[in-house]
Formats: sequence, C-alpha cells, structure tokens
Amino acid sequence: MDSRSGKFEGDDPFVIAQRWLNEAEKTEPNDPNAIALSTVDADGLPNARMVLLKEIEAGAFVFYTNYESAKASELQSAGKAAFVMHWKSLRRQIRVRGIVEKEDGPQADAYFATRSLKSRLGAWASKQSQPLSSRAALMAEVAKATATKGPNPPRPPFWGGFRIKPLEIEFWADGEFRLHDRFVWRRVALEAEWSVTRLNP
Repeated sequence: MDSRSGKFEGDDPFVIAQRWLNEAEKTEPNDPNAIALSTVDADGLPNARMVLLKEIEAGAFVFYTNYESAKASELQSAGKAAFVMHWKSLRRQIRVRGIVEKEDGPQADAYFATRSLKSRLGAWASKQSQPLSSRAALMAEVAKATATKGPNPPRPPFWGGFRIKPLEIEFWADGEFRLHDRFVWRRVALEAEWSVTRLNP
C-alpha cells in the first residue's frame, strides 16, 4: 500500500473521523454530523434514514433515538448496522459497518439533559414510527408531557443511545476525473488489529 498523507494521515481511524467532522463543521451549512443509517428488518429488507451522530468515541460512533422506533427494533434484532456520512462542501465521505450495542446508562442521561426542554418533552410525547391521527394529536401529547413531566423531564425509559463499533471504516475523498482516493480500515473482530488498504475508485 502506498503511504497515506494529508487528509488520510493517522494511525487511528476514529481520530481521522473526528478530524474530518471538525473540518466539516467549518464548511457544511447544515448538520455536519448527519449520517444515513442503514438497518435491515426481520425479512432482510434494507431500511435507511438520516440521524444525527452525537459522539465519536475511542472505539465507536454514538447516536440516540426512541427504543420503540422501527430503527431501534431493527438494530436490536440484527445487532449490526451501517452508515455513511457525506460532506458536499469537502467532497468527502466516511462509510462504517459494524456491531451495535445499546447505550442506556449515565452517558445517555447526560446527553438527554443537554437537549432543549422542548426536545426532551417531544421525546416523551412521540410514539416514534407509530401511526399518528393528526398533528393536533401530537401537540396534545406534548401538552400532556409538559403538564406531567415539569421543567426538567428525566430521560424516558424508552429513549436512549446506540453505539456502533466498526469492523470496517472507509474514508473517501473526491479526485479529479472521478479517480477518487479510498482507504478502507478492516478488522476481523472488535479486539483485532486494523488493516488498511487503498481501493480502486
């Protein structure tokens, strides 16, 4: 493999990913931490949606959701997921595939507490992915949560985080004449060492 330099340089893929995200925060107009999260249902039919990545840890990527949502059901059933993070302003993307685990402890409590009051009340009010008769019905649930949960609502037991621990991370950067640069980091198990390979565009 030829040497990696510049934007691809580093011996830790999570450090590289954080650096790319930091750079995107300076140039991307909206939600630089948005990811297209892919799951599969019980029949193996793929599903995808945009969610916001909230943390890049030393060994994982973390986001939060309603545990009763379709995505959460699929995540818990399969135990695996993939996502792509794409920045048009940088002409770069990161693809991740890996193992999923729940984050429903103190870390989830701490993150929930940082959300705006309206967002916390909305988490209580929404039965995510379930049929909804009208917008008015949703707002009635928000009003009920406002009246019963007070000014500092705790994290709902049905709401929390998921952590994706990658087995594969690919860094992609646009190249002239569609001759893009691609480096994929792979490991056979979470405790295994990474191997890094340059891929054809």
